[in-house]
Amino acid sequence: MAAVAENTLSEDARIVMVDRHVRPADVTRIDVIQAMLDTPREPFFPKAKRALAYAGETVQIADGRYELDPRVFAKMLDALALTGDDLALIVGAGGGYAAAVASHLAASVVALESDPDLAASSAAALEKYEADAVVSATGPLAEGWAEHQPYNAILVYGGAQGALPSALSAQLAEGGRIIAILMDGPIGRCVIGVKSGDIVGYRQAFDAAAPILPGLEQPKSFEF
Repeated sequence: MAAVAENTLSEDARIVMVDRHVRPADVTRIDVIQAMLDTPREPFFPKAKRALAYAGETVQIADGRYELDPRVFAKMLDALALTGDDLALIVGAGGGYAAAVASHLAASVVALESDPDLAASSAAALEKYEADAVVSATGPLAEGWAEHQPYNAILVYGGAQGALPSALSAQLAEGGRIIAILMDGPIGRCVIGVKSGDIVGYRQAFDAAAPILPGLEQPKSFEF
């Protein structure tokens, strides 16, 4: 009975989160809304932070690591427009929540995390969630994950200082999309790029801010 009550509370919290934070943020894709309704957040948070799992804010989950505000994440997914044919890469997978949601939208997902402890807990949470379409990977975020390239879509789950690593766009398939939050001091903007030949053309999607991911602090050999 306790497990049933806990599941009901989680489902209710998801509904409130979507109704209060996601729908009012001009997220229009029904598949994104449904994926966020279907995916619990608390299993991907440390136990000490699970009370904040459905808060409408960015939450620190480890030293220097964060789960993004759900409305920002939802808007990124809305703009990225994942399809059932896509191979997607999540850069900075954190606790695994972003990959779990994306697994409802894409054919398969690679969840890349640089922090070994966070990567291990993320992989365990994803396995328990039975996210069979997700492959967990551990390595430097700025280098992407070449083993499974090319990707139809790349979502950088956090901020980058000024520009994106060129290694990430190099791993995009022709016509592939990449979305990230570029920070200039405290000011940020979410940009989306589409690859055509050797060029990735970017446009601004919306204003947003996010803590900068490790390895994405310096714009050396980066491009935008």
